[in-house]
Amino acid sequence: MTTVNPIPLDISAVQTPAYILEESALKRNLAIFDRVQKESGGKIILALKGFAFWPAFPWVREVLHGATASSLHEARLAKEEMRKEVHVYSVAFTDKEFPEVLAIADHIVFNSFGQWRRFKPQVMAARAAGRYVSCGIRVNPGHSEVQTPLYDPCYANSRLGVTREEFRPDDLDGIDGFHFHAHCGNNSDTLERVVASFEKLYGEFIPRMKWINFGGGHHITKQGYDVERLIRVIKGVRERYKVEVYVEPGEAVGWRTGPLVSSVVDIVRNGMDIAILDTSATAHMPDTLEMPYRPEIREADVPGKLAHTYRLGGLTCLAGDVIGDYSFAKPLAIGDKLVFEDMIHYTIVKNTTFNGIPLPSLCMWTEQGELRVAREFGYESYKLRNG
Repeated sequence: MTTVNPIPLDISAVQTPAYILEESALKRNLAIFDRVQKESGGKIILALKGFAFWPAFPWVREVLHGATASSLHEARLAKEEMRKEVHVYSVAFTDKEFPEVLAIADHIVFNSFGQWRRFKPQVMAARAAGRYVSCGIRVNPGHSEVQTPLYDPCYANSRLGVTREEFRPDDLDGIDGFHFHAHCGNNSDTLERVVASFEKLYGEFIPRMKWINFGGGHHITKQGYDVERLIRVIKGVRERYKVEVYVEPGEAVGWRTGPLVSSVVDIVRNGMDIAILDTSATAHMPDTLEMPYRPEIREADVPGKLAHTYRLGGLTCLAGDVIGDYSFAKPLAIGDKLVFEDMIHYTIVKNTTFNGIPLPSLCMWTEQGELRVAREFGYESYKLRNG
């Protein structure tokens, strides 16, 4: 993958609201994945649930081995735009959609042995007809260090994955692999502990497998992530069990690859100064309310730190459509542009058209300093989602 010294993003060229994916930042992340694959022998695939900005897939597929999907539509996108390995996991496949999933997927992971038994005849028929689809079971590894319950796949009574108590060794015929997912932005020391728990619970069955999938949520591209440890963990499992190892990051692919640029459209006062933006927390950056987390804004700080503090609100009628309170060195004015950093992952994939608020445009900033508008959204985008 070739890289050049990038030209910094020109905010003045952006028509707001817009997400801007920066080519140089994406390639920086991909270089880390490339190193992990080469040194560990593992395979990294893109989790579309966190990063589905397919205009950038030509760069992604130069490095990654494919994509993993959680639905038929994601699987179709992986097949059409990534054009490499297609892995599909669903909490529950439906009779209506499974035949099409089976026709698309290279790997299918079932959430329960009940689902495997239900669809096994179709899988075996496809294999007999000459199309080998590799199948796996998602298991609960028995260990998690995710702090936010909303994002913890292994919390008590979770519906995700088979526990050791519910595991059915007699149903493993035809199963090629195990999948587990127990991360949400964790470092590789957590992975090491999760793998140890997974091996303790399921180690006797791993020699029967062809592959192990470590799932997603690995913060591989975040500064301070222990890449060397990740490489050791992947190599260790590969060497101990002679299996392929997959890792499927989503957020880490899009991590710090570009901002959401918004403009101030009004300023009001109710006990404090409130800036109304042409974007929305609930419609365009829902994790600010769900996680919750506080987006970083370029040249802004915590309230009271700089001279002028504002509450930043969105365009919808939801009373809680508030991004947060921030301070700025200069007073804000209508037309000023605000740059929300690191807004590519888990934003575009979660956008809604609530209140008919326009979706932000999807753009790319090339290393050569060219702003490419990949997609703009108008009235039809809203209308087609409502009837």
